[in-house]
Parts: sequence; structure tokens; C-alpha cells
Amino acid sequence: MKKKITILPGDGIGKEVTACGKKVLEQIAECFGHEFVFDYGQIGHEAIEATGTPLPDETLAKLKKSDAILFGAVGHPKYDNDPTLPVRPEQGLLKMRKELGLYANLRPIKLFDELLAASSIKPEILKGADILFFRELTGDVYFGERGRKNDNKTAYDTMIYSTYEVERIAHKAFKAAQTRRKKVTSVDKANVLESSRLWRAVVQEVAKQYPDVTVEHMFVDAAAMKLIQNPKSFDVVVTGNLFGDILTDEASQIAGSMGMLASASVGDTVGLYEPIHGSAHDITGKGIANPLASILSAALLLDISFGLQEEADTVIKAVERTLKEGYRTRDIADPSTAHEKILGTEVMGNVVSNQIRMIVSLPVEK
Repeated sequence: MKKKITILPGDGIGKEVTACGKKVLEQIAECFGHEFVFDYGQIGHEAIEATGTPLPDETLAKLKKSDAILFGAVGHPKYDNDPTLPVRPEQGLLKMRKELGLYANLRPIKLFDELLAASSIKPEILKGADILFFRELTGDVYFGERGRKNDNKTAYDTMIYSTYEVERIAHKAFKAAQTRRKKVTSVDKANVLESSRLWRAVVQEVAKQYPDVTVEHMFVDAAAMKLIQNPKSFDVVVTGNLFGDILTDEASQIAGSMGMLASASVGDTVGLYEPIHGSAHDITGKGIANPLASILSAALLLDISFGLQEEADTVIKAVERTLKEGYRTRDIADPSTAHEKILGTEVMGNVVSNQIRMIVSLPVEK
């Protein structure tokens, strides 16, 4: 198989972790006889500094010709400290989602037994939790009408959804549930918001086409509570852009670290794969970032965009073996972790890469 993959390292630790994701993809290509051709593009703060825009036309053109995209992160402290700046790194990400039609964000929350103690929640509550979130990406307050009025003393952001936007992500969620435990939880705020009442009505209609899947509707505040109280009660969760943004970050703490969680943003063409953590400028350049989320994002890329299930499973198995052998980055280490097994970013990537070679019975790289 020959495929073109564009890498967008972006800002902060994005460069460090995507290098590990790329290494794993190269290893898979070698071990399974594929040819992956890599290209690079600029996005975020790096792109603003170089071109004045967070998503240059050159980058967008490359993305539209790609078979898949491996993305790092965008962001920089200067924008957090000055909310008046008109051009911001996140605008590049939002434009990319819109231009590529990436309307569904998939975030698997799958726990590794070796890391149950890394979460602040009791292991007996967590063990066995396996949740797949579908977050809608191109509607909601992120794209609704916004502005200021009354002499700049009142601000507004419009939460808006259309029927087709809800339908298309609901179908993806129900189809995914058919391959899992056949349960969909739709999260909204229909007791207060008109857009949520539309959301709920559309999901109910879509559900009729999937009689083998159980559907439940839950208010977002109740869902936030139940995620902590009983995460094993969820299978597939589908929700809007704002609620999904908040709930998936909450769910990341179930896994103990945002450094462990991958995500995919997909539509009907090219797919984008990224760790859910941000640019983390406080640790940028220190070589201590956890690359496992980027590596697991590469596994999603292999599975969803290329249909390479065996290759994707091999990457996940390599991560599992690495953790079973006691290797950790700082964010997932605990007092019992042996000092020599606390690894930096690049070394952790190398260990996983060599695990792939051992799984397919090839000599490890020195």
C-alpha cells in the first residue's frame, strides 16, 4: 500500500511527539511492506510567525492532496496573555476542520490496566471502562454568530445546529456502536437550550434506523457527574462541539493523563489524527513529553483512514507491552516506577518502535 501522510507538528511539544508518531508509522511500513510518503506543513503560532496566517494556503493545499494527516498541537502563551490579538493559532485549527469537512471528532477512552493507579479515581471504578466519544466539530458556539454590543459591554456567542449536522455525526456514532456494545448515549441540554431540543429530536429519528442499538439521552451536567461516578456505564457517547470539548477533557483524567489519549477528526474525505493534549509550552524542549498519545493517534490513522486493522492492533499491542515492562514517561510514572524506566520522549518512541519489530519477529534497532 502506498499512501501520502502530511505531518503538521505545529507548536510546543507537537514537534517532539509527532516525530515519535512518524517513527512508528515508518516502522509499520517497513514491517508490513507499505510505502508511506511524508510531507510537512505549517500551522498555528509557527505559521503566524512565518506567514502572518495560522493556516497558510500552501499547507491547506497539501492537506487536500493527502491520504491522512498526523497533527501535533497549536498554541502559544502570548495569545493566552493577550485576548485582544486578532490572529490566533486556534483559528488555523478551526479553519482546517471547516475546509476539510472534518465534522466528527472521535476520542477513544480506553484504559491500560498498568495505568489504573495513575488516575485520581479508584481503580475498581475505572477497570473495564472503554468509551468512544463522538464530538461534533463544525457547528455550535464555535461557529455561530458572535459579537459585542451596548458600547462593548455585552458579548454574545450563538449556539447553532442544523438537522444535517446532527444527522451525519449521529449515524457515525450508531454505526460505531453496532461494532461495540450497542449502546449510544446522546448528551445535550434539552431542558434549557433550543438547539439541544433539535439535537435530541434528530438523534431520536436516526436511532430508528438502528434497532439493534440502545439509545439514552442525558443532560450534560448529569453526564459529567456519571463519567466520574460510573465510567463503565458508557459505550458510545455523541454530543455537540462545546459539550464534547469539556467532557472529553474530563474523561482524559479517567485515563490518568492527557498524554495517553489519541483522537481522530474525520468527515467524508481525509482524516486528521492528533493527541488531545495541547502545546504544553511549560515542558517544550525538555524532552519529557509523553509521545504515546501521538503514537496511538498513528494507530487510529492506520485503522480508520487506511483500513489496516492488523497494523493498528500491532501499534496498540506495542504500547501495551511497553507499559507492561514498566516503562513510563514522567506524567504516568508513580513512586514505584524504577528510575531507569522513566524515559524521555524520544527514547519512549524508540522503545515502542522496537516492540513493533519484536511483535513481527524482526531484529530490534540499536
